[in-house]
Formats: sequence, C-alpha cells, structure tokens
Amino acid sequence: MYYWDGQRWVSTLSPDGRHRWNGSAWEPLAVPAYVPAPYQPARPPRQPTSWTRPLQIAVIAWYAQSAVYEVFLPFWMGGYMSQIVQQSVQRQQNAYPPGEGPPPGFTDLMSSLATGSLWIGAFIGVTIAVVAIVAAWKRWVWAHYAILVLLGLGTLGFVYNLIDLATGGALTAAQTIRPPQWTRVVAYASGVVDAALFVWMLIALVRRGPWAMRRAGPS
Repeated sequence: MYYWDGQRWVSTLSPDGRHRWNGSAWEPLAVPAYVPAPYQPARPPRQPTSWTRPLQIAVIAWYAQSAVYEVFLPFWMGGYMSQIVQQSVQRQQNAYPPGEGPPPGFTDLMSSLATGSLWIGAFIGVTIAVVAIVAAWKRWVWAHYAILVLLGLGTLGFVYNLIDLATGGALTAAQTIRPPQWTRVVAYASGVVDAALFVWMLIALVRRGPWAMRRAGPS
C-alpha cells in the first residue's frame, strides 16, 4: 500500500518490511511482508596451478596435429576409397544377369560420394580440433569434460586395437574393408597419446579441478 505525502507516493511498509505506517505511527506486522534473503558470498574463482599450462600445451599440440592430419587424410585415402568403390561395383556387376548391370556412370558417382564423405569427415574433424584448441587456450570448464570424453573414446579404440594385436589380427581379418597398413600404425600411435592425455586430464580433474585449476581460498 502507498500514501501521498504531498509530493509523491510512498510505501506504507518500512524498509525492513516489519512495520506499516498507519498515518501517525509505525505498527509492527505480525508476519513480515518479506524476509530478506540471506547473504550468499560469491564462489571464489579458480586459479591456475603448476599443472595448468603444461596441460594446455599438451592438449593444444595434440589437436593441432590432429587438424593437420584431418586436412591431408582425404588426399592420402582418396585413391584407396576409389579402389574400394570400383571393387564393390565390380562385384555387383558380376551378380547381375548377362546384359544387365548398374547404369552408366554409376561407378564415378559412387567414387565421388566416397570422396565427398572423406572431405565431410575431415571438415568435422578439423572443426572439433579447432574448438578443442580454443577451449584449451581459454580454459573453458565444460571443454575439459568434453575433451575428456573424446579422449576416452580414443582410448577405447586403442584397447580394441590392442585386442586385435593380441589375437593376431583376428578382428581386422573379419572386416569386409581393410584399410591400408599405415593407418593401423597411426591408430596405435594416436591411441597411446589419447590414453596418456585421458589419464592426465582425469587425474588433474580429480585432484585439482578442470584444467588443473583450484579454487582460491577465502581472503
């Protein structure tokens, strides 16, 4: 409620909300009109530690080389993908009755689609790498968890490759499409880095926090 003091409208409630002006005196209220919210001190910001900068550099370096690898991968794998497509189309042609087969230009179309898929995959990979680099530089908290998930997936792939190696390549032999041998070497090497970074980032998160940063104590 408000009253006119001759110049402006003024609330009849006292600033603390515990009294009301009746026109001549303040009357206490049985129930306060509002209860002031308790003071909530702001959480102290996180501060870098001795682990923070080395962890940033390691993540940035790893995803920088990943971006370079993704850019050149379509050039390295383009011929292999075209060969796979031609072999697949040839098998389909052999399955057709005599005089029948895929329409003219079908092989070229499928080769173009395969090459296009390589470039789309490269674009996605480069985008992820750039975001990871910027996030590591800015030390975004959410990015620590996201990169940890990506490295965890890479570690699972590394475990799969180790199982394949231990079984003498049985898992690879069961695949219809077998990538070039050099891709397996790259997979083993990148798996080692993924696993090492995953363990490091996980330990840093548990012991110190995202990007190995600790919250500053109250001043």
